[in-house]
Amino acid sequence: MTTIDLTGRVALVTGGSKGIGAAVAQVLVSAGARVVTCSRSPVDAPAPGTEHVTCDVRDAASVDAMVQDVAARLGRLDVAVNNAGGAPYAPAADASPRFHDRVVALNLMGPLALAQSANRVMQQAPGGGAIVNVSSVSALRPSPGTAAYGAAKAGLDSLTRSLAIEWAPRVRVNAVNVGLCRTELTGDHYGDDAGVAAIERTIPLGRMARPEEVANVVAFLASDLASYVSGATVACHGGGEPPAFLLAQGRPG
Repeated sequence: MTTIDLTGRVALVTGGSKGIGAAVAQVLVSAGARVVTCSRSPVDAPAPGTEHVTCDVRDAASVDAMVQDVAARLGRLDVAVNNAGGAPYAPAADASPRFHDRVVALNLMGPLALAQSANRVMQQAPGGGAIVNVSSVSALRPSPGTAAYGAAKAGLDSLTRSLAIEWAPRVRVNAVNVGLCRTELTGDHYGDDAGVAAIERTIPLGRMARPEEVANVVAFLASDLASYVSGATVACHGGGEPPAFLLAQGRPG
């Protein structure tokens, strides 16, 4: 059976202390990688098999220092996963310029800063490297209430395609467009169990993703199994969103 093998490789996962990021870190550890996670806040204890550092990815200087430190201490950096991101609900008409700046900084400029720093290391490495950007279906369709977030993720998809060309052949750059996923924050975004169940009935596969299912896609793109995949945006959304007119008619998508 073909398996993902990242034995001996070093991976850095932003936003890796919870949710999808924590699942990514664990799947990479299971595949044999040595994994460093980062978040803006300290953690009580790193996840099994990982080490954790504190870094705000919106601060480009701090990001570069983190990448250089990881590469120097561990001797290499093979995989960088831009997972940190997100945005609270805020109608665009009411949100302040500062709010929009922070959302774009977290979801677009931060990933760019990490990618730049990782690329500088990977270009000099014998085996190059892989960068995986965790994007969103919000990049592909309207994102009311999180307009700046959707625009930033669309920018991240575009950035993925451009960097894949600029940094080839030594560094592969790909993205995962994630749909609805059950995490510890699901209730905050989608309500109680009844509300979540109603939403899940609109998803062709009948449920939200589990974090490890997204993590498996990330691990594939980081591995040699995807050695000829670069500049791709892989949809991980359970079949997508049926057209609204079909739902209004009570017909299956």
